[in-house]
Amino acid sequence: MTALAALSHRDVDDERWDAVLARDRRADALFLYAVTSTGVFCRPSCPSRRPRRDRVRFFASPGEAQQAGFRACRRCRPLEPTGDPWIAKVERACRQLANTDERPPLATLAAQAGSSRYHFLRNFQRIVGVSPREFADARRFEAVKRRLREPGEVTAALFDAGYGSSSRFYERAVPKLAMTPVTYRDGGRGQAIRYAVAASPIGRLLVGATAQGICRVELGNSDETLVAALQAEYPHAQVVRAQRELQAWVKQVVAGLTGRIPKQELPLDVRGTAFQWQVWKALMAIPRGETRTYGAVARAIGRPSAARAVARACASNPVALVVPCHRVVPTAGGVGGYRWGAERKQRILARERRASRRS
Repeated sequence: MTALAALSHRDVDDERWDAVLARDRRADALFLYAVTSTGVFCRPSCPSRRPRRDRVRFFASPGEAQQAGFRACRRCRPLEPTGDPWIAKVERACRQLANTDERPPLATLAAQAGSSRYHFLRNFQRIVGVSPREFADARRFEAVKRRLREPGEVTAALFDAGYGSSSRFYERAVPKLAMTPVTYRDGGRGQAIRYAVAASPIGRLLVGATAQGICRVELGNSDETLVAALQAEYPHAQVVRAQRELQAWVKQVVAGLTGRIPKQELPLDVRGTAFQWQVWKALMAIPRGETRTYGAVARAIGRPSAARAVARACASNPVALVVPCHRVVPTAGGVGGYRWGAERKQRILARERRASRRS
């Protein structure tokens, strides 16, 4: 399971829904889900029939679900403690990482859990899906986005969010904003972002673009959700629908999902560090129908010890499908995490394998 500390509320709920579909026991201590049609709340691993997505709400604790008027499921018994003792330890560590600007050393977190550094790190990654450092970085990025939307200087916002230096902020956070911090602070004021939404074999697809090229490709279940997320990210930008103007680019993105090779290289307007661009270019070099592990990508760019950094670069990719981060999988097997859900990742890879066999 990928980190539930994703970079937006929508992404977090998508990850939670994937855990419910997979009945993932590792998520049992991280959240609960409630079904509005039955008035019952359950653990993600509950064996009951899966509900419809539009009838599901997520809660962090049984108390929150009960306050909202839901009752505990009699099958999975979410009021009883879970069987994995590491879940409670990791949950405490997550709360500490989320509620402090200073990142505690791994040795400190392990000692508080009564464990060695090795066992703590292994179990944290098993349950959350990322390392404590990656979890803290995701929370810090959320914090700096909130502070940038408040009145004040950019420098104050980055230090308030826990970035120890401006260089670290510009290296780790600014590429994910896709614009300068000042412009982001102003909600994208002065920016013109055009978008188009279309059907694809794996759901609704949004393509966003500036005058320079494609800046965002998103996947989702409804047009309203995709557009709302784009507008919420840049509330003061000039976000306009441009279905006809972007039709050719949208067709090329969708064509990739149907097995056709795009006629020409799509123009991109994506900001990233030099390292991120190294990774993204390596991803675009992976042949259709094939996959690579994070370690293999790290070796391909001459950084054999940077597998985790490669994973972070994949997670920060703002143009899904165009930069095929779905072609990177864990060494341990399986498809691994994906911002738009493991099920979509499986379907994309299956389609590409079929298309490559036909060609």
